[in-house]
Order: sequence, then C-alpha cells, then structure tokens
Amino acid sequence: MSVPTIRLTDLAHGGGCGCKLAPSLLQELLAKQPGGSAFSQLVVGTETGDDAAVWQIDDNQCIVATTDFFMPMVDDPRDFGRIAAANAISDVYAMGGRPILALAILGMPLGKLAVETVREILSGGASICAEAGIPIAGGHSIDSPEPIYGLAVIGLVSPSNVRRNSGAKPGDALVLTKGLGVGIYSAAFKKEKLPPDAYAELMATTTLLNRVGQVLGEDDGVHAITDVTGFGILGHALEMARGSGVAIELRVADLPMLSQAQALAEAGFITGASGRNWSSYGHDVVLPDRLPQWQTALLTDPQTSGGLLIACAGDRAEEIRGQIEKAGYPIARIVGSVVPGAPQILVR
Repeated sequence: MSVPTIRLTDLAHGGGCGCKLAPSLLQELLAKQPGGSAFSQLVVGTETGDDAAVWQIDDNQCIVATTDFFMPMVDDPRDFGRIAAANAISDVYAMGGRPILALAILGMPLGKLAVETVREILSGGASICAEAGIPIAGGHSIDSPEPIYGLAVIGLVSPSNVRRNSGAKPGDALVLTKGLGVGIYSAAFKKEKLPPDAYAELMATTTLLNRVGQVLGEDDGVHAITDVTGFGILGHALEMARGSGVAIELRVADLPMLSQAQALAEAGFITGASGRNWSSYGHDVVLPDRLPQWQTALLTDPQTSGGLLIACAGDRAEEIRGQIEKAGYPIARIVGSVVPGAPQILVR
C-alpha cells in the first residue's frame, strides 16, 4: 500500500464509524426534532434509528436516501476512500434496496495534504461505486481541519421489499454476515501494531459490499435487517429490539470474529468509542457472569462497513445463512434469537 508522508490518521482525532456520536447523545439530540409523521409518503424516517430514509413514490417504488461520512481509519488514501464508500452504500442494502447513484462529501485540510492524496481518496470511493454499479454524480467539498470523506447515496426499492430494523418477531433467528473486530483492528493500526496480514483482512471485510441485502429484501422469511456499524453489535441489536418491541438473545460463542480480534483486544487495543457505547446502552444489556473483558469489548466494538444483522424465520435460518454464505460471505453465522419480553439484549 502507498502511504502519504503525513499519516492520514494523525490528522484525525478519530476514525471510521468510531467517530459517531454516542447512541445516548444521538437520541437526546433527535428527541425534540420534528418528525416526519405529517408526510404519508415517508415510509421510514428517524423514529427507530433505521439505516436510511424511505419515501414512497407510488404503489410500485420507493426512494431510499442515506448519507455517511467519517475521518480516516487507515493511512492509504485510496483504501480510506474505498472503506468510506462501501460503508455509505451499505445503508441502502440494509433497507433491501438497490443503489442507483451517489454524491461525494469531501472535507480536506488545505495545505496539509497533497492534491494527489485527495485525488486517491476520491478514486478509491469511485472504484467501490463502480463495483456497486453506480456513478458518483456530483457532491460537495469544503476546507476542514480534519480529512472527511463519504457519500450521500440514493437507491430504489419496491414497497414490499423494504426491510426495517423494527420487523423482528419472537421465534426469529439472527444471522450476522461479517466478523466483528474492525474497531479493535483500527485501534491497533493507529498505534502501528496491526500486522500486515491483519490489515489485508481489515480491507477485505470493510470493502466487501453488503449487496446481499437487496436479495434478502425479496425473501418473505426475512423480517428485519440492519447493518452493524459504530454502535457495535450490542447497540444495533438493541435498536432492533426497541423498534420491534422484543428482547434479543445473542450467543457470544457464536459471534464471528476477525482472526486476530481476540489477541489484539486482550493486548489492550480498544477504541474510546467502545466505552462510550457501553455507557450509552449498558443498562439494557444483561451479560453472563465472568464474561472476559475482551469479549465485552468485542460486543461494543464500533464496526466500520460492518455486516448485516438479519432477523429471519427460525425454521429457515440455516437455509438463509447458507444462501448468504454462497453469495460471498463465508463467515456468516446464526448468532442468536428473538424472544418475547421488554426490549433488551440478553448475552448468553
């Protein structure tokens, strides 16, 4: 990989989805904002913290709209662009949609980065959009103290294929499509302790498009989908539980991990966002006795361009998991279940 003279990560106080506001603060900020209930065409708004907005055009089609951007978690500018673009497009897939175009969001510290470095960031983003089959049709750029890149993405979906994070039902099984540990890897990278093979694994998972979400949206056995990003597996599972009015059980032993996540977490490579996440929602999580600290860190670890968390009919869970694996997600696992009860996460 090529690395600029100045490390991109040295110019940012945080990186990737670890930059997100803590879940509790975000809830507080949105609590008094006007909602979209006055607009009958707004199928999905801010009410359940879903991945994207959905606006129904007519009986046959909806628009999916989302935006996502952050500061660099790696130093290679092209890699940064690729991760940010894959992460932004994921929100459309998480709604069961098909992306159709993107707009670039760019903030760069003028005088600190070479023009060629910025060009490589944009090129990386464009390469992922090309994989998704969409153009970057425009965008906006500003002079900012820290480097920022991301996309606003527009997609389409049939009304019957919209998959919210609030459709989980008791008896459903939960499937996770990618391994956890991206935040742990990024913390090690920031301190220059991430091995080269782990960096390759990091890039492979964060640039793998969640396009299987579009296929899952066509399956009546799939009841809810969300992508796992900055709030960690606990935070996004809790959003699903709250939106659906159910409890969720997660089996910690079944959660897929990146290959060196445990070793790096045990060595202390934990992000600050992990602690903020736990402070925000730990009161709604029941952990087993004597759970190792590294596993608690994994549960709250902020993912960037993470996998999809899917609630599907329990009797079809293995079939659906197998379809996801064949679609290019070899680490996909059944990781828990949906049960009646007050919204909370029960870690087993």
